[in-house]
Amino acid sequence: MIPIRARRSALGLLCVPLCVACTILPAPEPVDIYLLPAAVIAPNTESSTPRAWSLRILRPEASGQLVAQRILVVPEPNRMSVYKGASWHEPTPLLLRNRLFDAFRTDARVSALSTDDMRTYADYELASDLSAFHSEYRPDGKVPEAVIRLDIRLIDTSSRRIVASRVFEVRQAAAEREIPSVVAAFGAAADRLAAELVDWVAARADATWRETAAEAIPVTPLQP
Repeated sequence: MIPIRARRSALGLLCVPLCVACTILPAPEPVDIYLLPAAVIAPNTESSTPRAWSLRILRPEASGQLVAQRILVVPEPNRMSVYKGASWHEPTPLLLRNRLFDAFRTDARVSALSTDDMRTYADYELASDLSAFHSEYRPDGKVPEAVIRLDIRLIDTSSRRIVASRVFEVRQAAAEREIPSVVAAFGAAADRLAAELVDWVAARADATWRETAAEAIPVTPLQP
């Protein structure tokens, strides 16, 4: 029979290497943080007079991996993955909302702008669902292309009525397979989507604003 003191000593010796092993954790994976590139855009000169209506841009609704910060890739049909060691600097819906806000601000046709982070009144809201923000390999398999798909709804805040809706989808091929080239493709795709969306929102909101103003004008009955 092993004495109690000897057994305690043996257990102590066994615990030492185990405890040392517990303190050796794997080093965290190094991650490169990427900003979404943006082209330099000159202000729109269509009209020097700012629009009378105001706009609030909401963060796009998203689900699954689209709410995170990893850069997504579809290497083959029906399989989603992420680029190892690469991430956006903020969650994807916030990344895209901020790009759209910057596009409207640079365009300058709408001066009264806000986001869902600001507790301000707006005549219109821009709501959306983000269903794609990933790179995808084309059939030739040589280089991927950035894919952004956004389902947009322009809402009249006074009536909560959807006055216009549209699905925007933009694809932009990367120059190379490397991550920096893929990030550059995302930037170019976001620029194109933002430019199309700003024009579309301005046209639809202008038309609705004119219709509302016309309906508000009182009609004087003709005298017999």
